[in-house]
Amino acid sequence: MITTKEQLIHLIARARKSDAVALDTEFVWERTYYPQLGLIQIALSDEDCHLIDPCALSDLAPLGDLLCDRSVIKIFHDAPQDLAILNRATGATPQNIFDTRLAAGFANLSANLSLANLVKELLDIDLPKTETRTNWLKRPLDDKQVDYALDDVRYLRALRILLLNRVIGPTIKMWLQEELNLLNNPNSYMGSFENNSRYLKIRGAGTLNRQALAILKELANWRDQEARSVNRPRSHVIPDSALLLIAQKHPDSIESLKEKGLLSSKALNLYGVTIVNLVGQVLQADPSTYPSLHQAPRLTAREKESLEKLNSLINLKCEIQGIDPVLVGNSSELKTLVKILHHRNVEAPRQLRQTEGWRKLFLEDFFQNQKR
Repeated sequence: MITTKEQLIHLIARARKSDAVALDTEFVWERTYYPQLGLIQIALSDEDCHLIDPCALSDLAPLGDLLCDRSVIKIFHDAPQDLAILNRATGATPQNIFDTRLAAGFANLSANLSLANLVKELLDIDLPKTETRTNWLKRPLDDKQVDYALDDVRYLRALRILLLNRVIGPTIKMWLQEELNLLNNPNSYMGSFENNSRYLKIRGAGTLNRQALAILKELANWRDQEARSVNRPRSHVIPDSALLLIAQKHPDSIESLKEKGLLSSKALNLYGVTIVNLVGQVLQADPSTYPSLHQAPRLTAREKESLEKLNSLINLKCEIQGIDPVLVGNSSELKTLVKILHHRNVEAPRQLRQTEGWRKLFLEDFFQNQKR
C-alpha cells in the first residue's frame, strides 16, 4: 500500500519507464455528489501490482504526471468513470488510454463484457466477486479486499495483448484507435457528472407538456448546482418525485408550495423561495423558449424498411469484420439516422456519430444506396 508521497514518487518514476501500466479505482458513491475515491490500483506487470491510498495522500500530483504522459499506455477496463474520477482527483487530463471493454468489441467479443467475464473468456481465470459491496474508505483493508483490488489490474496488460491479436486487420485496428483517442478528451467522459439533459431522464418527464418540461429543466439544473456546491446526492437536496410534482402543479407562492405538500418542511425552509422564483421565471418566459417534447421517433413504413436494411447490413458486416454491432450505433441513433436520410425534419440530440469517422466509412454502402 502506497501511503507516503516518497513511495508514490518512487512508484510513478518506475511506472513512467514502462510501455504500459494497468489502472483501476475503487470508490464510494452513496452520500456525496462526486464519488469518494477510496483506492487506486496500478500494475506494472502481473506480479508488480500496488495499491495507492488516496485517504492517506493529500497530493496525487505524481500520479497525474503519469496519467498525462503520452509515452505510457494506461490500460483500464471500462475507462470513462475511472478517468472522470482520476481527472478530478489529480487535476490531470489522462492521455493514451487503452480500454479493454471497448477493445473487446473490436475483437469479435461483446463490447459490454465485465472484467471478470473477459478474464474468464481469454485467460480462463475465475475472479472472485466477494468484495463488490466493500466500503473502500474504511481502513485497514483486509487480505481479501487487497487481493480483490489487485486482481482488477493484474491481468489487464495480458488482456490488451490478447485483444490486439484478435482484431482483424489494420483497418479495424485504426477504427479501435479512433475510438480510444476520444478518451483523451475529458468531454467524452465528464458528462457523467455534468449533464444538462439529465432532466429528461427523470421518471415521468415524458408525460409533461412543454411548460411543465421547462419548469422541470430549470429545477433540475438548479438542483444539480446546489448538490454540487454542498457535495450531496441530488436526491438529498430534493427527490425526483418532488421535482416532477412541482413541474406539474407549478405553485406560484410559498403558501401554495406548502399547501400542496410538495416538499418536506426542511426543504421548504431551505429552498422554497428559490423554487417559487424559478417557477415564476419559467411561467413568465416566452413559450417559444420552452424545450421541445422528446418523444421516441415514429417511423413511416418506408423508413421501417430502411431501418431493417440498415440493421441487416450492420449485422452482416460486423460478423465478417469481427465487430460488436453495438459499437456502430444504438437503436435510437439508427432510427434518427434513417429519418434524417429520408429528409425528415428531425432534431438530433447531437452530431450523430454515424455521420463521421470510422462509422461513416462502415456505413458507406448504405449511404450510397439511399442516394439512388
